[in-house]
Amino acid sequence: MIAFFLVVVLGLLALVHWYVWRRMVRDVTAPGGLARRIGTGAVIALPVLSVAALVSGRAGVPFAVQQAVAWPGFLWLATLLYLVLALVVGEAVRPLLTRWLARRAAGAGAAVPAAAESPARTGAAAPVPAPAPVPVPERLPEPAPAPAPEPAPAPEPQSAPVGGVSRRLFVSRVVGGAAAAVAAGTVANGAYGVLRGPRVKRVTVPLAKLPRAAHGYRIAVVSDIHLGPTLGRAHAQRIVDAINATQPDLIAVVGDLVDGTVENLGPAAEPLAGLRARHGSFFVTGNHEYFSGADAWVDHVRELGMRPLRNERLEIAAGFDLAGVDDVAGESEGQGPDFVRALGDRDRSRAAVLLAHQPVVIDDAVAHGVDLQLSGHTHGGQLWPGNLLAGLANPTVAGLERYGDTQLYVSRGAGAWGPPVRVGAPSDITLVQLASKQA
Repeated sequence: MIAFFLVVVLGLLALVHWYVWRRMVRDVTAPGGLARRIGTGAVIALPVLSVAALVSGRAGVPFAVQQAVAWPGFLWLATLLYLVLALVVGEAVRPLLTRWLARRAAGAGAAVPAAAESPARTGAAAPVPAPAPVPVPERLPEPAPAPAPEPAPAPEPQSAPVGGVSRRLFVSRVVGGAAAAVAAGTVANGAYGVLRGPRVKRVTVPLAKLPRAAHGYRIAVVSDIHLGPTLGRAHAQRIVDAINATQPDLIAVVGDLVDGTVENLGPAAEPLAGLRARHGSFFVTGNHEYFSGADAWVDHVRELGMRPLRNERLEIAAGFDLAGVDDVAGESEGQGPDFVRALGDRDRSRAAVLLAHQPVVIDDAVAHGVDLQLSGHTHGGQLWPGNLLAGLANPTVAGLERYGDTQLYVSRGAGAWGPPVRVGAPSDITLVQLASKQA
Protein backbone atom coordinates (compact mmCIF):
# COMPACT_ATOMS: atom_id res chain seq x y z
CA MET A 1 0.00 0.00 0.00
CA ILE A 2 2.80 2.42 0.89
CA ALA A 3 4.65 1.51 -2.31
CA PHE A 4 1.50 2.20 -4.36
CA PHE A 5 1.05 5.56 -2.63
CA LEU A 6 4.67 6.53 -3.36
CA VAL A 7 4.28 5.57 -7.01
CA VAL A 8 1.15 7.71 -7.30
CA VAL A 9 2.78 10.70 -5.59
CA LEU A 10 5.95 10.48 -7.68
CA GLY A 11 3.91 10.07 -10.84
CA LEU A 12 1.84 13.13 -10.01
CA LEU A 13 4.99 15.10 -9.21
CA ALA A 14 6.50 14.11 -12.56
CA LEU A 15 3.31 15.10 -14.43
CA VAL A 16 3.20 18.51 -12.75
CA HIS A 17 6.84 19.18 -13.56
CA TRP A 18 6.29 18.13 -17.18
CA TYR A 19 3.51 20.72 -17.39
CA VAL A 20 5.75 23.38 -15.88
CA TRP A 21 8.57 22.47 -18.28
CA ARG A 22 6.22 22.68 -21.24
CA ARG A 23 4.83 26.11 -20.36
CA MET A 24 7.88 27.70 -18.75
CA VAL A 25 10.70 26.20 -20.83
CA ARG A 26 9.63 24.62 -24.11
CA ASP A 27 7.05 27.25 -25.07
CA VAL A 28 9.27 30.26 -24.33
CA THR A 29 12.77 29.24 -25.44
CA ALA A 30 14.46 28.34 -28.71
CA PRO A 31 15.20 24.66 -29.36
CA GLY A 32 18.75 23.75 -28.45
CA GLY A 33 19.47 27.14 -26.95
CA LEU A 34 21.23 27.83 -23.68
CA ALA A 35 18.05 29.06 -21.99
CA ARG A 36 16.24 25.82 -22.80
CA ARG A 37 19.10 23.71 -21.49
CA ILE A 38 19.23 25.67 -18.22
CA GLY A 39 15.45 25.52 -17.78
CA THR A 40 15.35 21.80 -18.45
CA GLY A 41 18.13 21.20 -15.95
CA ALA A 42 16.31 23.23 -13.30
CA VAL A 43 13.06 21.30 -13.82
CA ILE A 44 15.01 18.09 -13.22
CA ALA A 45 17.16 19.26 -10.29
CA LEU A 46 14.54 21.13 -8.24
CA PRO A 47 12.15 18.19 -7.67
CA VAL A 48 15.14 16.03 -6.73
CA LEU A 49 16.06 18.60 -4.06
CA SER A 50 12.43 18.69 -2.88
CA VAL A 51 12.26 14.93 -2.44
CA ALA A 52 15.62 15.01 -0.65
CA ALA A 53 14.34 17.72 1.70
CA LEU A 54 11.28 15.63 2.54
CA VAL A 55 13.07 12.35 3.22
CA SER A 56 16.52 13.35 4.47
CA GLY A 57 15.45 13.77 8.09
CA ARG A 58 13.80 10.37 8.31
CA ALA A 59 16.71 8.81 6.45
CA GLY A 60 19.14 9.99 9.12
CA VAL A 61 21.50 11.85 6.81
CA PRO A 62 23.89 14.36 8.45
CA PHE A 63 22.10 17.46 9.69
CA ALA A 64 24.32 19.74 7.59
CA VAL A 65 23.08 17.94 4.48
CA GLN A 66 19.49 18.29 5.66
CA GLN A 67 19.98 22.04 6.00
CA ALA A 68 21.66 22.29 2.58
CA VAL A 69 18.75 20.67 0.72
CA ALA A 70 15.93 22.03 2.91
CA TRP A 71 15.90 25.65 1.80
CA PRO A 72 15.92 25.17 -2.00
CA GLY A 73 13.87 21.97 -1.85
CA PHE A 74 11.08 23.27 0.37
CA LEU A 75 10.95 26.73 -1.21
CA TRP A 76 10.57 25.10 -4.61
CA LEU A 77 7.57 23.10 -3.38
CA ALA A 78 5.82 26.30 -2.31
CA THR A 79 6.80 28.06 -5.55
CA LEU A 80 5.60 25.08 -7.59
CA LEU A 81 2.16 25.27 -5.97
CA TYR A 82 1.57 28.90 -6.89
CA LEU A 83 3.32 28.62 -10.24
CA VAL A 84 0.95 25.83 -11.30
CA LEU A 85 -2.09 27.73 -10.00
CA ALA A 86 -1.02 30.83 -11.93
CA LEU A 87 -0.34 28.85 -15.10
CA VAL A 88 -3.78 27.22 -14.89
CA VAL A 89 -5.34 30.68 -14.71
CA GLY A 90 -3.09 31.64 -17.61
CA GLU A 91 -4.67 28.92 -19.75
CA ALA A 92 -7.87 30.96 -19.75
CA VAL A 93 -6.00 34.21 -20.48
CA ARG A 94 -3.90 32.76 -23.30
CA PRO A 95 -6.64 32.54 -26.03
CA LEU A 96 -8.04 35.96 -25.07
CA LEU A 97 -4.63 37.58 -25.47
CA THR A 98 -4.05 35.74 -28.75
CA ARG A 99 -7.34 36.99 -30.23
CA TRP A 100 -6.68 40.53 -29.07
CA LEU A 101 -3.28 40.54 -30.76
CA ALA A 102 -4.80 39.10 -33.95
CA ARG A 103 -7.45 41.86 -34.10
CA ARG A 104 -4.78 44.46 -33.38
CA ALA A 105 -2.60 43.14 -36.21
CA ALA A 106 -5.54 42.97 -38.62
CA GLY A 107 -6.48 46.56 -37.86
CA ALA A 108 -2.92 47.78 -38.35
CA GLY A 109 -2.63 46.01 -41.73
CA ALA A 110 -5.88 47.27 -43.24
CA ALA A 111 -5.45 49.52 -46.29
CA VAL A 112 -6.28 53.18 -45.71
CA PRO A 113 -7.92 54.82 -48.82
CA ALA A 114 -6.19 57.92 -50.06
CA ALA A 115 -8.12 61.14 -49.54
CA ALA A 116 -9.57 62.79 -52.64
CA GLU A 117 -7.92 65.98 -53.71
CA SER A 118 -9.91 69.17 -53.14
CA PRO A 119 -11.04 70.97 -56.23
CA ALA A 120 -9.17 74.12 -57.12
CA ARG A 121 -10.56 77.39 -55.84
CA THR A 122 -12.84 79.10 -58.30
CA GLY A 123 -11.57 82.34 -59.71
CA ALA A 124 -12.07 84.48 -62.81
CA ALA A 125 -13.19 82.08 -65.49
CA ALA A 126 -10.79 81.94 -68.41
CA PRO A 127 -12.20 81.23 -71.84
CA VAL A 128 -11.98 77.58 -72.65
CA PRO A 129 -10.95 76.91 -76.21
CA ALA A 130 -13.25 74.68 -78.16
CA PRO A 131 -11.88 71.20 -78.82
CA ALA A 132 -10.49 70.59 -82.21
CA PRO A 133 -12.65 68.44 -84.42
CA VAL A 134 -11.70 64.81 -84.45
CA PRO A 135 -11.76 63.11 -87.82
CA VAL A 136 -14.18 60.23 -87.79
CA PRO A 137 -12.97 57.16 -89.62
CA GLU A 138 -15.31 55.40 -91.90
CA ARG A 139 -15.25 52.24 -89.70
CA LEU A 140 -14.15 52.04 -86.05
CA PRO A 141 -11.90 49.09 -85.16
CA GLU A 142 -13.34 46.55 -82.72
CA PRO A 143 -11.88 46.92 -79.18
CA ALA A 144 -9.51 44.23 -78.00
CA PRO A 145 -10.80 42.09 -75.10
CA ALA A 146 -9.61 43.32 -71.65
CA PRO A 147 -7.28 40.95 -69.80
CA ALA A 148 -8.80 39.11 -66.83
CA PRO A 149 -7.83 40.75 -63.50
CA GLU A 150 -5.28 38.84 -61.46
CA PRO A 151 -6.48 37.72 -58.00
CA ALA A 152 -5.28 39.94 -55.18
CA PRO A 153 -2.59 38.25 -53.06
CA ALA A 154 -3.75 37.10 -49.62
CA PRO A 155 -2.50 39.32 -46.79
CA GLU A 156 0.51 37.87 -45.01
CA PRO A 157 -0.10 36.89 -41.38
CA GLN A 158 1.19 39.26 -38.76
CA SER A 159 3.85 36.99 -37.22
CA ALA A 160 5.78 39.57 -35.22
CA PRO A 161 3.48 41.70 -33.04
CA VAL A 162 6.18 42.69 -30.55
CA GLY A 163 9.95 42.67 -30.61
CA GLY A 164 10.28 40.55 -33.71
CA VAL A 165 8.91 37.32 -32.18
CA SER A 166 5.93 35.27 -33.25
CA ARG A 167 2.54 35.91 -31.73
CA ARG A 168 2.46 32.48 -30.09
CA LEU A 169 5.89 32.96 -28.53
CA PHE A 170 4.98 36.42 -27.33
CA VAL A 171 1.80 35.16 -25.62
CA SER A 172 3.67 32.27 -24.00
CA ARG A 173 6.32 34.59 -22.63
CA VAL A 174 3.77 37.06 -21.26
CA VAL A 175 1.73 34.35 -19.53
CA GLY A 176 4.81 32.50 -18.25
CA GLY A 177 6.47 35.67 -17.00
CA ALA A 178 3.33 36.78 -15.19
CA ALA A 179 2.94 33.33 -13.58
CA ALA A 180 6.57 33.35 -12.43
CA ALA A 181 6.21 36.84 -10.96
CA VAL A 182 3.02 35.92 -9.08
CA ALA A 183 4.55 32.71 -7.67
CA ALA A 184 7.83 34.34 -6.65
CA GLY A 185 6.09 37.32 -5.04
CA THR A 186 3.64 35.13 -3.13
CA VAL A 187 6.35 32.84 -1.77
CA ALA A 188 8.69 35.70 -0.88
CA ASN A 189 5.97 37.46 1.09
CA GLY A 190 4.97 34.21 2.81
CA ALA A 191 8.57 33.44 3.78
CA TYR A 192 9.03 36.93 5.17
CA GLY A 193 5.98 36.43 7.37
CA VAL A 194 7.47 33.26 8.88
CA LEU A 195 10.98 34.62 9.38
CA ARG A 196 9.67 37.84 10.88
CA GLY A 197 8.12 35.81 13.68
CA PRO A 198 4.56 35.22 14.89
CA ARG A 199 2.22 38.01 15.92
CA VAL A 200 0.36 37.90 19.24
CA LYS A 201 -3.42 37.48 19.17
CA ARG A 202 -5.63 38.12 22.17
CA VAL A 203 -8.78 36.09 22.75
CA THR A 204 -11.16 36.27 25.72
CA VAL A 205 -12.88 32.99 26.62
CA PRO A 206 -15.68 33.05 29.22
CA LEU A 207 -15.98 29.87 31.32
CA ALA A 208 -19.12 29.26 33.35
CA LYS A 209 -17.35 27.38 36.17
CA LEU A 210 -14.31 29.63 36.43
CA PRO A 211 -14.16 31.25 39.91
CA ARG A 212 -14.08 35.00 40.31
CA ALA A 213 -10.49 34.76 41.55
CA ALA A 214 -9.35 33.43 38.15
CA HIS A 215 -11.08 36.16 36.13
CA GLY A 216 -8.57 37.61 33.67
CA TYR A 217 -6.14 34.68 33.96
CA ARG A 218 -3.83 34.73 30.94
CA ILE A 219 -2.54 31.64 29.11
CA ALA A 220 0.00 32.10 26.33
CA VAL A 221 -0.72 29.37 23.78
CA VAL A 222 1.96 28.44 21.25
CA SER A 223 1.93 25.43 18.93
CA ASP A 224 3.71 24.06 15.88
CA ILE A 225 7.02 25.86 16.35
CA HIS A 226 8.70 23.25 14.12
CA LEU A 227 12.34 23.82 14.88
CA GLY A 228 14.25 22.01 12.15
CA PRO A 229 16.61 22.43 9.19
CA THR A 230 15.11 25.80 8.19
CA LEU A 231 13.86 27.29 11.48
CA GLY A 232 16.44 27.22 14.25
CA ARG A 233 17.70 29.03 17.31
CA ALA A 234 16.86 32.54 16.11
CA HIS A 235 13.28 31.44 15.46
CA ALA A 236 13.01 30.01 18.98
CA GLN A 237 14.37 33.23 20.46
CA ARG A 238 11.82 35.35 18.58
CA ILE A 239 9.03 33.20 20.02
CA VAL A 240 10.38 33.41 23.57
CA ASP A 241 10.65 37.18 23.33
CA ALA A 242 7.11 37.51 21.99
CA ILE A 243 5.64 35.28 24.71
CA ASN A 244 7.50 36.91 27.59
CA ALA A 245 6.39 40.35 26.39
CA THR A 246 2.76 39.36 27.10
CA GLN A 247 3.59 38.61 30.78
CA PRO A 248 1.36 35.52 30.89
CA ASP A 249 0.27 33.66 34.02
CA LEU A 250 0.87 30.30 32.30
CA ILE A 251 2.48 29.11 29.05
CA ALA A 252 1.07 26.18 27.07
CA VAL A 253 3.21 24.60 24.32
CA VAL A 254 0.75 22.34 22.56
CA GLY A 255 2.90 20.08 20.40
CA ASP A 256 5.01 19.91 17.25
CA LEU A 257 7.92 21.71 18.83
CA VAL A 258 10.52 20.07 16.55
CA ASP A 259 11.26 18.27 13.29
CA GLY A 260 14.39 16.37 14.24
CA THR A 261 16.31 14.72 17.01
CA VAL A 262 17.54 16.17 20.28
CA GLU A 263 21.08 15.62 19.04
CA ASN A 264 20.54 17.87 16.04
CA LEU A 265 18.09 20.42 17.44
CA GLY A 266 18.94 20.59 21.15
CA PRO A 267 20.97 23.81 20.65
CA ALA A 268 18.15 25.37 18.62
CA ALA A 269 15.68 24.73 21.45
CA GLU A 270 17.89 26.23 24.20
CA PRO A 271 16.22 29.69 24.14
CA LEU A 272 13.01 28.03 25.39
CA ALA A 273 14.66 27.85 28.81
CA GLY A 274 14.04 31.60 28.95
CA LEU A 275 10.23 31.31 29.00
CA ARG A 276 8.77 33.09 32.03
CA ALA A 277 5.28 32.81 33.52
CA ARG A 278 3.88 33.06 37.04
CA HIS A 279 2.62 29.47 37.08
CA GLY A 280 5.19 27.98 34.71
CA SER A 281 5.36 26.47 31.23
CA PHE A 282 3.68 23.21 30.17
CA PHE A 283 4.17 20.94 27.19
CA VAL A 284 2.24 18.18 25.41
CA THR A 285 3.47 16.06 22.53
CA GLY A 286 2.44 16.51 18.91
CA ASN A 287 2.59 14.05 16.06
CA HIS A 288 6.00 15.34 14.93
CA GLU A 289 7.53 14.54 18.30
CA TYR A 290 6.79 10.89 17.55
CA PHE A 291 8.67 11.24 14.25
CA SER A 292 11.65 12.66 16.13
CA GLY A 293 11.87 10.63 19.36
CA ALA A 294 9.09 11.70 21.72
CA ASP A 295 10.56 10.32 24.95
CA ALA A 296 13.91 12.01 24.34
CA TRP A 297 12.20 15.33 23.67
CA VAL A 298 9.99 15.02 26.75
CA ASP A 299 13.12 14.60 28.84
CA HIS A 300 14.80 17.53 27.10
CA VAL A 301 11.95 20.00 27.51
CA ARG A 302 11.89 19.09 31.20
CA GLU A 303 15.57 20.11 31.33
CA LEU A 304 14.59 23.40 29.67
CA GLY A 305 12.18 24.16 32.50
CA MET A 306 8.88 23.08 30.94
CA ARG A 307 6.64 20.53 32.60
CA PRO A 308 5.37 17.79 30.28
CA LEU A 309 1.75 16.73 30.82
CA ARG A 310 1.49 13.13 29.66
CA ASN A 311 -2.11 12.11 30.27
CA GLU A 312 -2.14 13.91 33.61
CA ARG A 313 -3.80 16.77 35.42
CA LEU A 314 -2.92 19.30 38.08
CA GLU A 315 -4.80 21.98 39.97
CA ILE A 316 -3.82 25.55 39.21
CA ALA A 317 -3.80 27.84 42.23
CA ALA A 318 -6.11 30.31 40.50
CA GLY A 319 -8.93 27.78 40.78
CA PHE A 320 -9.17 25.54 37.71
CA ASP A 321 -7.73 22.23 36.49
CA LEU A 322 -5.07 21.99 33.78
CA ALA A 323 -4.77 18.67 31.95
CA GLY A 324 -2.70 17.42 29.04
CA VAL A 325 -2.84 14.32 26.86
CA ASP A 326 -0.34 12.70 24.52
CA ASP A 327 -0.93 13.04 20.79
CA VAL A 328 -2.88 10.41 18.91
CA ALA A 329 0.26 9.62 16.88
CA GLY A 330 1.63 8.01 20.03
CA GLU A 331 -0.84 5.16 19.69
CA SER A 332 1.57 3.53 17.23
CA GLU A 333 4.08 3.35 20.11
CA GLY A 334 1.60 2.16 22.76
CA GLN A 335 1.11 5.67 24.15
CA GLY A 336 -1.44 8.15 22.78
CA PRO A 337 -4.15 10.07 24.66
CA ASP A 338 -5.66 8.58 27.82
CA PHE A 339 -8.60 10.74 28.86
CA VAL A 340 -9.64 8.49 31.72
CA ARG A 341 -6.23 8.81 33.29
CA ALA A 342 -6.07 12.54 32.72
CA LEU A 343 -9.65 13.53 33.55
CA GLY A 344 -11.55 10.49 34.82
CA ASP A 345 -11.60 11.18 38.58
CA ARG A 346 -11.65 14.98 38.67
CA ASP A 347 -14.16 17.24 40.39
CA ARG A 348 -16.45 18.38 37.56
CA SER A 349 -17.60 21.40 39.51
CA ARG A 350 -14.22 22.94 38.71
CA ALA A 351 -13.39 24.42 35.31
CA ALA A 352 -10.99 22.32 33.25
CA VAL A 353 -8.58 23.43 30.53
CA LEU A 354 -7.14 20.67 28.33
CA LEU A 355 -3.95 20.81 26.26
CA ALA A 356 -4.22 18.45 23.26
CA HIS A 357 -2.27 18.88 20.05
CA GLN A 358 -4.92 17.75 17.56
CA PRO A 359 -8.43 19.22 17.43
CA VAL A 360 -9.88 15.83 16.47
CA VAL A 361 -10.00 14.70 20.11
CA ILE A 362 -12.69 17.28 20.88
CA ASP A 363 -15.38 14.59 21.20
CA ASP A 364 -13.42 12.95 24.03
CA ALA A 365 -12.99 16.35 25.67
CA VAL A 366 -16.73 16.96 25.53
CA ALA A 367 -17.44 13.52 27.00
CA HIS A 368 -15.13 14.24 29.95
CA GLY A 369 -16.59 17.63 30.76
CA VAL A 370 -13.69 19.81 29.57
CA ASP A 371 -14.54 23.50 29.48
CA LEU A 372 -11.79 24.63 27.11
CA GLN A 373 -9.48 22.63 24.81
CA LEU A 374 -6.35 24.33 23.47
CA SER A 375 -4.93 22.80 20.27
CA GLY A 376 -2.81 23.43 17.18
CA HIS A 377 -1.76 21.00 14.43
CA THR A 378 -3.67 22.55 11.50
CA HIS A 379 -1.39 25.56 10.84
CA GLY A 380 -4.59 27.22 9.67
CA GLY A 381 -3.86 25.50 6.36
CA GLN A 382 -0.42 27.21 6.09
CA LEU A 383 -0.50 27.50 2.30
CA TRP A 384 -3.75 28.59 0.69
CA PRO A 385 -5.83 26.69 -0.44
CA GLY A 386 -4.53 24.20 2.15
CA ASN A 387 -7.14 25.49 4.59
CA LEU A 388 -9.77 23.69 2.51
CA LEU A 389 -7.93 20.38 2.91
CA ALA A 390 -7.34 21.02 6.62
CA GLY A 391 -11.06 21.59 7.04
CA LEU A 392 -11.76 18.09 5.74
CA ALA A 393 -9.62 16.48 8.45
CA ASN A 394 -10.25 18.76 11.44
CA PRO A 395 -13.40 20.00 13.18
CA THR A 396 -11.91 23.50 13.52
CA VAL A 397 -9.07 24.85 11.38
CA ALA A 398 -8.35 28.00 13.38
CA GLY A 399 -9.96 30.15 16.03
CA LEU A 400 -12.57 29.57 18.74
CA GLU A 401 -15.64 27.38 18.35
CA ARG A 402 -18.08 25.71 20.71
CA TYR A 403 -18.94 22.01 20.85
CA GLY A 404 -21.71 21.44 23.37
CA ASP A 405 -20.49 22.77 26.71
CA THR A 406 -16.85 22.65 25.54
CA GLN A 407 -15.03 25.41 23.71
CA LEU A 408 -12.18 24.59 21.34
CA TYR A 409 -9.46 27.06 20.45
CA VAL A 410 -7.08 26.14 17.61
CA SER A 411 -3.89 28.13 17.06
CA ARG A 412 -2.46 28.53 13.56
CA GLY A 413 0.97 27.85 15.04
CA ALA A 414 4.17 29.85 15.37
CA GLY A 415 6.29 28.14 12.72
CA ALA A 416 5.89 26.19 9.50
CA TRP A 417 6.30 22.60 8.40
CA GLY A 418 8.14 21.92 5.14
CA PRO A 419 8.31 25.20 3.23
CA PRO A 420 9.08 28.04 5.67
CA VAL A 421 6.23 29.90 4.00
CA ARG A 422 2.70 30.87 4.99
CA VAL A 423 0.04 32.19 2.63
CA GLY A 424 -3.38 33.16 3.93
CA ALA A 425 -2.61 31.72 7.39
CA PRO A 426 -0.19 33.99 9.28
CA SER A 427 1.62 32.48 12.25
CA ASP A 428 0.48 33.42 15.73
CA ILE A 429 0.92 33.16 19.47
CA THR A 430 -2.38 33.51 21.29
CA LEU A 431 -2.88 35.10 24.68
CA VAL A 432 -6.07 33.45 25.94
CA GLN A 433 -7.66 35.43 28.74
CA LEU A 434 -10.13 33.46 30.82
CA ALA A 435 -13.23 35.29 31.98
CA SER A 436 -15.43 34.31 34.93
CA LYS A 437 -19.16 34.83 34.54
CA GLN A 438 -19.23 35.52 38.27
CA ALA A 439 -17.04 38.61 37.91
